[in-house]
Amino acid sequence: MDEIDRKILGCLQRDASMPVAEVAAAAGLSTSPCWRRIQKLEAEGVIRSRVALLDKEKLNLGVTVFAMVKTSRHETSWLETFARAVAELPEVVEFYRMSGEVDYLLKIVVPDIAAYDAVYKRLIEKVSFYDVSSSFAMEQIKYTTALPLSYVE
Repeated sequence: MDEIDRKILGCLQRDASMPVAEVAAAAGLSTSPCWRRIQKLEAEGVIRSRVALLDKEKLNLGVTVFAMVKTSRHETSWLETFARAVAELPEVVEFYRMSGEVDYLLKIVVPDIAAYDAVYKRLIEKVSFYDVSSSFAMEQIKYTTALPLSYVE
């Protein structure tokens, strides 16, 4: 990956619907070579997909919850059950296995606390946990889906 690829990726991270001609101009290429590079980046999985970023507030999803899960179970079958249960919950938008005091972290978006409680109840009826504690985001200070490109080799 070279500087031209980084320029292409930077453009597409800002606006995936940017016409190829504009991306090409920003990267210092003509349209056809730029398009080939984009296709190569897609084929290699560097560009995983092109999506529209939606405004959660306008979709009545104004509450962001971080649920911290502790478990005494660490076998593969338990994790598979947990992962399947989480996959069935569209409100869970991110799911991580963690190091430290918490075993798993879920980012959940819902309209209100009652909706979170319903999600929580759906989850605990399918999977047993040692402890689940939740924190509610008071304010989103930074949000981006753009990844830093300065580390690309």
